[in-house]
Amino acid sequence: MTPPALLLSLFALCLYGILCVAEPAGAASHVRHDRGTGAVGIRLLEAPRSRLSDPRARVFIVDHVNPGTTFTRRLEVSSSSAKPRHVDVYAGAAAIDGGTFTFSPGREHNELTSWIRLDRSGIDLPPHGSATVTATISVPGSATRGERYAVIWAQASSGRPGPERNVSLVNRVGVRAYLDVGPGGEPPSEFRVGEVLPRRLPDGRPLVTASVRNTGERAIDLEGHLSLTDEDASLRAGPYPISRGTTLPPGVTGLVSVPLDPRFPGGPWTFRLTLRSGHITRTVSGTFAFPAKPGDTGRPAALDSPSALISRLVAVVTLTGLVALVLVAYRRRRPVPF
Repeated sequence: MTPPALLLSLFALCLYGILCVAEPAGAASHVRHDRGTGAVGIRLLEAPRSRLSDPRARVFIVDHVNPGTTFTRRLEVSSSSAKPRHVDVYAGAAAIDGGTFTFSPGREHNELTSWIRLDRSGIDLPPHGSATVTATISVPGSATRGERYAVIWAQASSGRPGPERNVSLVNRVGVRAYLDVGPGGEPPSEFRVGEVLPRRLPDGRPLVTASVRNTGERAIDLEGHLSLTDEDASLRAGPYPISRGTTLPPGVTGLVSVPLDPRFPGGPWTFRLTLRSGHITRTVSGTFAFPAKPGDTGRPAALDSPSALISRLVAVVTLTGLVALVLVAYRRRRPVPF
């Protein structure tokens, strides 16, 4: 290996150790498998132009409108069954409680569901078929400021109770709706990552938790991952995804968690935790060590200060400059061929 090539390889290794690269996370499909009869699915077909860069808006109905606004959203309902299936579609009440997006078990209504009208209440799908449903959302001019939640459901039954069947299995899958109402423009979305704690569950499995506060004015759905490097930088682990399902309304603090393998060493570890909601991403880094005893919680992670992060960037710039100077000096010393 020539000196410049060797130098570039060393530079790449140093750069990797200074900065970690976050990996994007994909969105899950809204599909519910009904064993023996195929799957029923529902997905959003369109999003507002102002939110095309927001991954949440491509999966859920996420919008802000003024009172008196009416708009539509198209959804596709599908079936992978080899037999015809009847699917009911309707809007049901939802809320955010305890850091989780919750929904009513039946067809309960709330203020937002009273504003939603579907162009059909049921669909007869052919084998492996699909159909489009249009939801019209009409916000009254008297609507007060605030965010409302609902779910547009696709529901299919595996059969009706009868002399030979005592139980009818009902499967449903839905698309969430987060609708904010108020005069003016879109309220800001923001969140802050707080204390990071290493834990051991009672069965000995290591777990990392982080507190997150929604400091914006819209609900957030958190996803992300954790990357780890040991003290000698000889072992890198991850990225490990956070447990999904944490939804926080404005002004509320909740927890995200990252479960790890029971054989995971205690550390100390240098970590990098990246969280995102829609197009907003926040990253914290620092060091921690897992406690030795099951059921214990370790000391809070020592988080890198902004000055430490700036120092890393300065190190990258300095290292880049040194490599450039060495390469220039090497090329000047090489003989010029005739």
